[in-house]
Amino acid sequence: MPGSEGANTRGYVVTNPWNGEVLGHFEHTSAAAVDEALTKLEAGRAVFRSLAAHQRSAILSAFADGLDARAEELARLVTAEVGKTLRDSRVELERASATLRCSADEARQIRGEVLDSDTYGPTRGRWGIVHRRPLGIVLAITPFNFPINLALHKIGPAFAAGCPVLFKPGPQNTLSARLLTQIAHEAGFPEETLQCCVPDVPVLTDVIASDRVQVVSFTGGVPTARAIARAAGPKKLLLELGGNDPLIVFEDADLDAAVRTVVAQRFATAGQRCTAAKRVFVHTSVFEAFAARLVAATEALVVGDPADEATFVGPVVSLAAAEAIEARIQDAVAQGARVLAGGRREGTLIRPTVLTHVPDTAELVADETFGPVVPLFGFQDEDELVRRVNQTPFGLQAGVFTQRLDRVRRLFEALDVGALAVNDGPGFRAEHFPFGGVKHSGLGREGVRYCIEELTMHKTLVW
Repeated sequence: MPGSEGANTRGYVVTNPWNGEVLGHFEHTSAAAVDEALTKLEAGRAVFRSLAAHQRSAILSAFADGLDARAEELARLVTAEVGKTLRDSRVELERASATLRCSADEARQIRGEVLDSDTYGPTRGRWGIVHRRPLGIVLAITPFNFPINLALHKIGPAFAAGCPVLFKPGPQNTLSARLLTQIAHEAGFPEETLQCCVPDVPVLTDVIASDRVQVVSFTGGVPTARAIARAAGPKKLLLELGGNDPLIVFEDADLDAAVRTVVAQRFATAGQRCTAAKRVFVHTSVFEAFAARLVAATEALVVGDPADEATFVGPVVSLAAAEAIEARIQDAVAQGARVLAGGRREGTLIRPTVLTHVPDTAELVADETFGPVVPLFGFQDEDELVRRVNQTPFGLQAGVFTQRLDRVRRLFEALDVGALAVNDGPGFRAEHFPFGGVKHSGLGREGVRYCIEELTMHKTLVW
């Protein structure tokens, strides 16, 4: 089956990764058009000064209403663009609406403080009135896997904070991004506050380096993040990057709940999630029982057409992505891994795969693998577990199944991650929780209120 995006001599073609249907031929946004968009957004700073907090809140609420009204249309469009199952796309739209409503609430909650200069001598008789003020234009670069909700985790907080946004989606999401932008404008977003563009890499690099942009907010892979950091220079960067997230199952775990969580958080979206459970560590005393239940659950999944209401696992985003996942599976097997379920590729479809005996050095587990593959590892010693979990350069989120509070506290302190979910998996995310990792998993935090803090600065009036 063909991939979701291909090149032609004038631009790019977006195709359905499941059936090869051509969804559209597009040209990259020219440098002149990007310049025009930035000129509009520069005027947006003045527009925002005329929009009170309650007005920004009302517009964000109207945007959520507009999104709800067209949720099914957008969900089906996302499924066609990237092969995400319809059930996953619908859940994403529900979450996207929540992100906007949370942004509407937080627009009213941006606060400062008053400081007394006499707190420390010598006495000065002044107050410092501290406000939070927007940093400026935000370049929002978003990924294919959650093209609506992850875009709104940038656009919603930015609008709440008073920052204009230049929205750059993945090319394969051109149609859904255009529709999302249209819904925003219809809801009351002035054009000076949100512009959508899909430039090619050279033009985008110039934008990243430009002093006309004050913040670059990027969700994606480490190599691209490094290129962005080199080009950006001294400006604010928010980088939400990859993960090699562990899910840990101790001997006292609810095995059925743990299996359900692995299936939901690794095989949904065909495993193309930064927070997917990419390494599953199981205590040796329950390893065989857990593996047997996981294999049975995996083999019962409905796999195939993502537009079919019953499908749980659809294709990955492109043929190239599928071939790369297949190569990593084959490499692991060549190094001694044993396939318990799946392990096959059919075009852009990777059968949900469970493996054991994967060496820690295999690329499948040493790096982030963006696909429906679960490697199982046995462990006995907690200290050894912590060492193996932390040996990856990533540190996004983790999950642990256990009934022991003392163990949870030790792991919370010892694991190099941004969040630990108890009796849940690393894929847990709530729109108002802080979200982000350490090491190669990123810089800064999303989550609506926390993102607003990242996009604003302290400005002090001495009175």
